[in-house]
Amino acid sequence: MNRVHGYLGRPVSLTGSPVIDLAQPMRRGMPQSPNHPPFRMLLERRHGDHVRDDGGSAANELIVTGGHVGTHVDALAHVSQAGMLHGDVPAASVQNHEGFSRHGIEEFPPYVGRAVFLDVASVHGVPVLPAGYEITVADLQRAQDTAGVDIEAGGAVLLGTGWSRHWDDARVFTGQEGGAPGPGPAAGAWIADHGVRVAGGETIAFEHIAPGRGHAELPVHRMLLVEAGIHIVETMRLTELASARRADFLLVLAPLPLVGATGSPVRPLAVLPDHDTAVPA
Repeated sequence: MNRVHGYLGRPVSLTGSPVIDLAQPMRRGMPQSPNHPPFRMLLERRHGDHVRDDGGSAANELIVTGGHVGTHVDALAHVSQAGMLHGDVPAASVQNHEGFSRHGIEEFPPYVGRAVFLDVASVHGVPVLPAGYEITVADLQRAQDTAGVDIEAGGAVLLGTGWSRHWDDARVFTGQEGGAPGPGPAAGAWIADHGVRVAGGETIAFEHIAPGRGHAELPVHRMLLVEAGIHIVETMRLTELASARRADFLLVLAPLPLVGATGSPVRPLAVLPDHDTAVPA
């Protein structure tokens, strides 16, 4: 239990609490970065291909996917700077064709703890931030003040841009031409300074992507993954959370323990316990 976080530092009854799924559905052809292998699934065995003597039959599938496709968590091995991973680990010394012996996604302990939702789109009075919009420190401070919440060291912070609403339009969602909203370097430093363990958002890269620039540079990834050791969750579906108008909640985050992998698909869950139902310690 020392590897997970308690919610608000006190026992809370979760019975009957609403649960919001923060994952995008994984399907063939879904929007993704062109830098990663695409998701593929095929029905390897269909009902009727093999029928047992009692008439029973089973179907199963073959799934091929990159670790950074769909809603996923970035491992600390995902990004290096000048050949170095987080903690001044030389990337070349811990990588081979089988993966990483340090900082792989299997080293990420399941996170069960408080998360803060900073809805930047809402404070601007729009459902979706414009393509290529750079989230600033002022935006984050305004969203935090509006929400009336504190960001705790060791916790999680999610940024609302409304970009989930573009999920069905791959051309727009990927931001390869028009860009995508996200934190710029100053906002990335602000997040890192708060000492969170996890930072997440709705776009395929937790970055400000300027129009026509693609993923040319990833300064926020460098700040969070390499310098601060903060894991990133991308391609989250946050529209329902925004509609719930809940600024803090219990986040359940458990990526697959893929040994040596630089990332993993994940299905984050937001649990919304009633703040008034805390169980006495």
